[in-house]
Amino acid sequence: MIRRLLLLGLLLSLAACETTSLSRDYDTTRDFALYQTWSWAQPSFEYRPDDPRIKSDLTEQRISQSVADQLEQRGLRQAQDGNRGDVKVRAYLIVDQRQDQVTTNYGGYWGGYWGGYWGPPPMAETRTVTYKVATIQVDLFDGKDGKLVWRGSGEQVMRSSPPSPAEREAAIRETVQKVLSQYPPH
Repeated sequence: MIRRLLLLGLLLSLAACETTSLSRDYDTTRDFALYQTWSWAQPSFEYRPDDPRIKSDLTEQRISQSVADQLEQRGLRQAQDGNRGDVKVRAYLIVDQRQDQVTTNYGGYWGGYWGGYWGPPPMAETRTVTYKVATIQVDLFDGKDGKLVWRGSGEQVMRSSPPSPAEREAAIRETVQKVLSQYPPH
């Protein structure tokens, strides 16, 4: 019973963890001040894996709108009338299943200041915990030569219970904002 409670506590703490892990990479030879406009690459959005259980037009729309809003806040304007932008943008939603080994030690105590050992014999139990991680990745390609010039991503452990549509939208907006807060590179 105690083991199950400890495991449940660990799972709840993993599920409650909403920390976004960020990473970025960029071409150091590019002058990002020259990029003034953007347009969507084709395709503009991709799912990894290409799984119908995670594909959603609503999710794609939320991510695309968040990316457009954040690019505008960073001084990039969307190219008008089908013109090619200085950068082409592609967004991804990547869902991975990961595992961690969790070891719980219990039983037995050392006497501290007085020394000695007391209590039941010490025991350790190792379990494998499986969880999903969602990553939103934004790639910017040079509009002229098509080469990748900037990539940013943010990953987050997914909660076990599905969020409401309002919670999904807020999480997507926050993650995209954090990812694009790293653009342009300093």
